[in-house]
Amino acid sequence: MKTLILLPLLLTAYCSFAQKSLPVIKATSKSVSINDGGDLDKNSWTLSPQIKPDIFKAERSRKTKWVTFYTDIDSIRVKVKPGTIYNFIVLLNGKDSCYTQIASAIPPEDRLKNTIAKNDTIPFTLTAYNAISVKTIINNTDTLNFHFDTGSWDFRITKDAILKKTKLLSNQPDASAGKTNPNYNKLNKVFKLQMGKLVWDNPEIAATTLTAHEMDGRFGWNLFEGKTVEVNYDRNLLIIHSRPLKIPTGYAKSKLEIIHSFVIAKVNFEIDHQKHFGNFLFDTGSDQAIILDSAWASRENLPGNLKLIKSTVLHNPRGVKFEIKIVNAPVFQINDFQLTNIPTVILGGKNPAGFEVNNLGNDLLKRFNMILDFKNDYLYLKPNKLTGVKYRESS
Repeated sequence: MKTLILLPLLLTAYCSFAQKSLPVIKATSKSVSINDGGDLDKNSWTLSPQIKPDIFKAERSRKTKWVTFYTDIDSIRVKVKPGTIYNFIVLLNGKDSCYTQIASAIPPEDRLKNTIAKNDTIPFTLTAYNAISVKTIINNTDTLNFHFDTGSWDFRITKDAILKKTKLLSNQPDASAGKTNPNYNKLNKVFKLQMGKLVWDNPEIAATTLTAHEMDGRFGWNLFEGKTVEVNYDRNLLIIHSRPLKIPTGYAKSKLEIIHSFVIAKVNFEIDHQKHFGNFLFDTGSDQAIILDSAWASRENLPGNLKLIKSTVLHNPRGVKFEIKIVNAPVFQINDFQLTNIPTVILGGKNPAGFEVNNLGNDLLKRFNMILDFKNDYLYLKPNKLTGVKYRESS
């Protein structure tokens, strides 16, 4: 059984501030800019004296990098390695001490060893919209359907599900009765979340408006940091391994990269005998097969005469409109396996991920049993019983 006990870790982090002579930087504004390994986010952090400690989790990387906090009048530069934390104080307006921590997204090895049993399984159902749906029980009473989303992080639950399917708003009776708008930042505490035999104690859960079709929430890949996740569509099981796994025969291996905390693999198209290499985000939360970044497609000079399946318009949760076209891609290759005639979305505007990357959705990924090694960052694929089924956009 898996038990994640977050409270003691937070207490440990808080007690660490009792050490003497913590570095102190000064600020007269609550807005802080952060350079994380070369990527600068201006005014992306807000100082909060009431949070002790206020933890900034650096983008996940197995390489040593520098993270710099810039206040309006001062700065601090910290070397971040996997498993490290660094504590300091930001003195706001000469009186408010903001206890701050910069932490690696990869926990220390001792925490990774104790968070999960040797082998745990989570049964799932593959929905008509290609979602890996898992029965999830919150606080022993509320039963919801979450989907495993390798394009996401942590736990997210929809506002609609919070309101209609949980008791997390029982501390706001007027909101529960529909008399006032709910405050989703002041939910009742989730002290237990269970999937199959896996249990998370005191997990952090945030409200969202974005999930796969008909799902109440989602859970991301980073919950299994340092583990190996086996997605077996032949048996409809997620199998979580905490120790090295002997890879069964028939699986092809490739390297995974983590870019901006997204799981990325390098794969290629072949069109008119011309190969086009690129970064592809693994996104089991998408019901599409392939989504191509418009800038990448332009730079690669993809042929403009690919067979058009249809054109449409999509909207993200913020109401932003994306015009897209869906074409037929003749050949796609990943881990030495080839697929043909794949419905492929080409974005008509800026990538909503915020950087140039293509997506592999679950209408394609479901055709392979997958082993995702999040300790050594390797991907293993093997064709399964779904390899020959029709694509949703081809139906």
